[in-house]
Amino acid sequence: MLRRLAIVCALFATTILSAQPAVKKVSPSQTSPASGKEMFASYCSACHGKDAIGNGPAASALKVTPADLTSLTARNSGKFPELKVYSAIKGDNEMPAHGSKDMPVWGSVFAAMAHGNEGEIQMRISNLVAYVKSIQKM
Repeated sequence: MLRRLAIVCALFATTILSAQPAVKKVSPSQTSPASGKEMFASYCSACHGKDAIGNGPAASALKVTPADLTSLTARNSGKFPELKVYSAIKGDNEMPAHGSKDMPVWGSVFAAMAHGNEGEIQMRISNLVAYVKSIQKM
């Protein structure tokens, strides 16, 4: 009986320790399109972390570690890659870290939130890009 219990406990522990963390998917909350900082906190920090270095609570569940968004300028010869960041947020570029379409492509999420209002979609993405630009470390 004790041996059987030990085997069950060992199997249970192995299953728990080898399980990949899962990302809980929830609908995004409405934020002000005027606040890049608020949008970052609501939409990006789960993966990129509150400090934007790629250490958010969902990061361990992803196949590819989220980028350190504070070092984009440094990694781009001192120039912030504004168009690349805009395209990544909008969903124009294939991003290995964003995996399948199960991960949010923010352009389509923002379009749904804005009911297709192109001006609001562009405002959201532009203000989010401006916020990421403002947190660059050299």
